[in-house]
Amino acid sequence: MAVGGFAVDGPVGGFNGKITISVVITCIVAASSGLIFGYDIGISGGVTTMAPFLKKFFPSVLRKASEAKTNMYCAYDSQVLTAFTSSLYIAGLFSSLVASRLTTKLGRKNTMVLGGCTFLAGAAMNGGAANIAMLILGRILLGFGVGFTNQATPVYLSEVAPPKWRGAFNTGFQFFIGIGVVSANVINYATAKHSWGWRLSLGLAIVPAAIMTIGALLISDTPSSLVERGKLEQARKSLIKVRGIDTNVDAELAELIKSSEVAKAAQEEPFVTIFEKQYRPHLVMSIAIPFFQQVTGINIIAFYAPVLFQSVGFGSNSSLIAAIILGLVNLASILVSTGVVDRYGRRFLFIFGGTQMFICQVAVACVLAATTGVSGTKHISKGYAIVVLVLMCIYAAGFGWSWGPLSWLIPSEIFPMKIRPAGQSLSVAVNFATTFVLSQTFLTMLCHFKYGTFLFYAGWIALMTFFVVFFLPETRGIPLDSMYQVWEKHWYWRRFVQGKL
Repeated sequence: MAVGGFAVDGPVGGFNGKITISVVITCIVAASSGLIFGYDIGISGGVTTMAPFLKKFFPSVLRKASEAKTNMYCAYDSQVLTAFTSSLYIAGLFSSLVASRLTTKLGRKNTMVLGGCTFLAGAAMNGGAANIAMLILGRILLGFGVGFTNQATPVYLSEVAPPKWRGAFNTGFQFFIGIGVVSANVINYATAKHSWGWRLSLGLAIVPAAIMTIGALLISDTPSSLVERGKLEQARKSLIKVRGIDTNVDAELAELIKSSEVAKAAQEEPFVTIFEKQYRPHLVMSIAIPFFQQVTGINIIAFYAPVLFQSVGFGSNSSLIAAIILGLVNLASILVSTGVVDRYGRRFLFIFGGTQMFICQVAVACVLAATTGVSGTKHISKGYAIVVLVLMCIYAAGFGWSWGPLSWLIPSEIFPMKIRPAGQSLSVAVNFATTFVLSQTFLTMLCHFKYGTFLFYAGWIALMTFFVVFFLPETRGIPLDSMYQVWEKHWYWRRFVQGKL
């Protein structure tokens, strides 16, 4: 296997493990934490197109959307409306930073449970909201829940999965995000015609929250987390459970204990340590990868897919169906990633997916420019609206097998144990911060940039694909405690880490 231009023959450290029934069940249960994030992504965009919801909370938006002469790009431009969506992400930003200490002190599992309970409370408040203040407060609680689970779950999966199949197991988190998105879109379609439909859509978020919370209570914590908290006997039992009862886990346990002792002996503040020179590549990746994931535009398109499709010529019901189709394509492509990520590696999927997304974004911009005019006042025909949908589906497929799952995988596997929770927290915080800015500005950007919005995202996709080509080493199959070698052998990053990690 090539790693940063150097050959590495198989996993280093010898702790390869094997796929057992226990590790599969454990990882599926843990990955189900993605349900709550996906459900929220999918539900908010559909709810904001429901007339009863807009009539109760955003009547000015409903009036603007009903005006026949309104610029198609500007119908839903409302800062209060976008605050309903984006408030979750500013809350998630703060909670993800707090989650670093929680995952260290309480463990990965308990942090996931806490996130599920907080999300459940937010879902109940949103479903029973009587005013905008209750809506926003509910969204903030949802944000805290998502912040906790998004920080803890990818780390959990990377620490439990055998190194050889770590990529496949970690994509499970993105797969459940996809399931959540599709489920939310289907529910929105079923409830859209009813005056109380928006309450049911928002309130049903308690279902995925309950599923993942109960599931998290039933699984054990990761061996790394148990060692970190001094629970060595439980760590041994956890290792035997996930690696198989006939596997000798002594060497792997000893390596975990050694890494933990080194981290504790240093007595360093993780959020200070991560800024040291030898961790420069880790810091850059923890910021760049989640930032680039969001400037692909995928989550913004997922939030506002019904709004977007309604803007480009679909009716209300047709726009919700289009959003379901988009979600199903994304879900199927995540399965493709699961099957090939540990065979062809991370870099190949990043580059291939990035190229695919770039072409589709440019094509969407060209179609909209040609059919709606510079002003955006021309009505797009149904045929061209379908072309836009097809292009967006190809784009979603490219994201689903590249930047979707891999942006959670890479930050969760590159950090040494002593800064792993801090690194993952920083990564999730950057993700939420970028999402907040983009979601708060997307509808205004769509109104002013019009079709140029898609060229804006295409430019970022081109930049981040070049970044992967030159700066991201291959991490396929490398045990977590041997990950230092990919930096030492990389043409650029070795100047920071050689002889220091």
